[in-house]
Amino acid sequence: MKTIDVAQSKLGGIREIFTKILFIVIGNLLCSLAFNLFFVPNGLLSGGVGGVAIMTQYLTEMPAGISVFLINLPIFVVGVRMIDKKFITYAFISMLVFSSWLTITKDISKYFIVEDILLGSVFGAVLNGLGMGLMFRNGTCQGGLDVIAAILKRKLNVNIGTGLMMVNTVIITLSSLLFGYKAAMYTLISMYIGYQILDKVQTGFNVQKNVVIVSEKSKELSTAIIEQLHRGVTFLKGQGGYTHEDKNIIYCILTSREIAKLKEIVNEVDPKAFFTITDVVEVKGKGFKSTEI
Repeated sequence: MKTIDVAQSKLGGIREIFTKILFIVIGNLLCSLAFNLFFVPNGLLSGGVGGVAIMTQYLTEMPAGISVFLINLPIFVVGVRMIDKKFITYAFISMLVFSSWLTITKDISKYFIVEDILLGSVFGAVLNGLGMGLMFRNGTCQGGLDVIAAILKRKLNVNIGTGLMMVNTVIITLSSLLFGYKAAMYTLISMYIGYQILDKVQTGFNVQKNVVIVSEKSKELSTAIIEQLHRGVTFLKGQGGYTHEDKNIIYCILTSREIAKLKEIVNEVDPKAFFTITDVVEVKGKGFKSTEI
């Protein structure tokens, strides 16, 4: 019982463990379907350990599920000594699940045939990006390159995105030499779409907006925003560069759906107001949902 409590404390509470495992299972299932339904039947490749596993399957006919497991083992042996134990534990579980799903679904293309390389690259990317996005959104990953990137970040202070890009560039370059530039080019299209889907799923489709308003009627505007949009506002102190008059600058965060209503409020209260609207990657706080459960 004590051992279970210790393990639970290291991995999080029961709800967190259940949530992460659930999305590891669902996310890796979607990624496996992308590989075995769209990528492999159309001779496409991929980045990461999955891409290396696909190349191995093309060259040796060894199932990608087995290759994923074998390639990941030495990565985890090194990673367990260098990076956060919670991260590496969930990554290892995810790797086992991904390897299992790849093996279970390896013959699924017999029942759903898509013999079109463009459709395969697009729809495979959507499934793969959706699966990866669900895992990242819930604080988990697929292992493999994510572990290598975390090691590079810790040891060499290399940005994780840069680390992933560097290794993926090597993989895609090697694949183009082995299987021709056409497959590699379609793979790049697929990877681009997949990463776009991943970003959308991870940050949410209803993107938050950063709003800054300069107005002579800042108090009236702030009251209208609070009462009609039910959003908090913050006053920033500013000064006009030409008039040298002190001004209250309104700062607030809204969802994209609330922007149209904000414009109506501004046009009604102070049509001469100056305001800017920019996208916000992530917002955490009262009234906004964190991108990680």
